[in-house]
Amino acid sequence: MSDCIFCKIANHEIPTSLVYEDDLVAAFRDMNPQAPVHVLVVPKEHYTNIVDEVPAQTLAAMAHAVKEVARIEGVLESGFRVIANTGEDAGQTVHHLHWHVLGGVHMSEGML
Repeated sequence: MSDCIFCKIANHEIPTSLVYEDDLVAAFRDMNPQAPVHVLVVPKEHYTNIVDEVPAQTLAAMAHAVKEVARIEGVLESGFRVIANTGEDAGQTVHHLHWHVLGGVHMSEGML
């Protein structure tokens, strides 16, 4: 999608410091972090959300990227949270599939 900011970031059209990257996904820090570690993992190809016929290979690459981000950011052992917002009511503001990786702070069970 030509006007998608996450497509542009993932495909190096908008410069940013990537935390992790491979052929299918890119990971970068959230501009409005909600925790000391707040990294977004996005596929390089545009999918609106998790129910948008995302290929299994892309989902697997995203899952691998989550692990790598947690390792790089130092929260693999202490714990982290992964969140995917799907649709307006869930709070999805950028309509490109992305997973939030949050960590670096103790999160309560009721905290989303």
